[in-house]
Amino acid sequence: MNFSVVFSNGTNSFNKGFYLTAFRNLENKNYLILALAIIYIITLLGNLVLLAVVLMNSSLQNPKYLAVCNLAIVDISVNSVIIPQMVPVFAFNQNYVSFGACFSQMFFMHFGDMESFSLALLAYDRLIAICWPLRYSTINTNLRMLLIIAGIWSLVVLLEIFPVIFAARLPYCNSREVQSCCCEHSPVYKLACTDTSFNRQLGTAKTLTALLGPLTFIIFTYAIVVVAVTRIASISQRWKAFHTCLTHLLLVLLYYMPVMLAYVLGNLRLIQNFDLYTAVLTVSVTIPPMLNPIIYSLKTDELRDKIVKLLGKPKVAQQIRKNEANG
Repeated sequence: MNFSVVFSNGTNSFNKGFYLTAFRNLENKNYLILALAIIYIITLLGNLVLLAVVLMNSSLQNPKYLAVCNLAIVDISVNSVIIPQMVPVFAFNQNYVSFGACFSQMFFMHFGDMESFSLALLAYDRLIAICWPLRYSTINTNLRMLLIIAGIWSLVVLLEIFPVIFAARLPYCNSREVQSCCCEHSPVYKLACTDTSFNRQLGTAKTLTALLGPLTFIIFTYAIVVVAVTRIASISQRWKAFHTCLTHLLLVLLYYMPVMLAYVLGNLRLIQNFDLYTAVLTVSVTIPPMLNPIIYSLKTDELRDKIVKLLGKPKVAQQIRKNEANG
C-alpha cells in the first residue's frame, strides 16, 4: 500500500520523506537492538512451532486452536513490522524513510490493535466452552470461527486505514524529523503545517475503540463465566473451569499491563528521558508476542504434549504429566 501514490493535495513534497530521530541520546542503544533481535527470534520460533503443531495434528484443528493460530499470526506480524526495520535505522544510522514507506509502515504497524481483538476472540471461545459445553461443537464450528476471524480482520482494516489516509493527506512543509523509532501516527501527523485537531480526535477514537472495546467484551464474558462457575456444585469442576481460563487471563494481563504502564509513565512523566521512555515502550509492546506462544504451550496440557512429541521426546511429556499428577 503506497500512500504517496494514492494521496496528493498539491502541497506535499512526496520526494521528501521522514527521518526517525529516536534513541539519538540513548546510551548503549546497541544493547537495545540486541535485545529486540532476541525477542524477534524467539517470537518467530515460538509462534511458528505452535502453528506447525496445530497444522500437523488434526485433533487440534478445532475452533479453539483456530483462534490460537490467529493470535500466533498476529504476534508474528506485529513484531515483524516493528523490529526488523529498526536494525538498519539505529544500528547503521539509516534513519531516512520515504513518504510512501512511512505511511505504509504506519498502516501495518497499527495492526498491533488486532492483538486485543484476538484476545477477545479467545474469551468468546472460553465463554461458549464453559457456559454451553454440550452445545459447543454446534455453536462454535470451524467455519463460524473462520468467519468471525475474517470479520475481525476486516474491522481492524477499517479502523486503521482512515487515520492513516487523513494523516497522509496533510501538508508536511516544515520539519520531517519524527521523534519515534518508527512511523507512528501521532509523532508523524504532528509535523503537519496545518490544524491537526481532527487527526488527534480520530486517532484517540481509534485507540479507545481498539483497546477498550475488546477489553469491555472480555470483562463482560468473564462476568458471565464467573456466574456460571459458581453454580457448579463440585469444587473440582469449578477448578477445572477456572483452569481453562487461566491461560487466557495471563495473556490478557500480559497485553494490557504494558499498555497501562506506558500510559502512566507517559502522563505522569515518571521517565524524563524521551529516548529511554521510547525504549521501554518498544520493549513492552514487543514482549507479549514473544511470550504468548510460550505461555499457551506451557499452560495447555494437550498443546504442550504435542510440542514435546514434535521435538521427538514423547517420554519427556509422559514424565512431565506424571510429575504434575504426583505434585
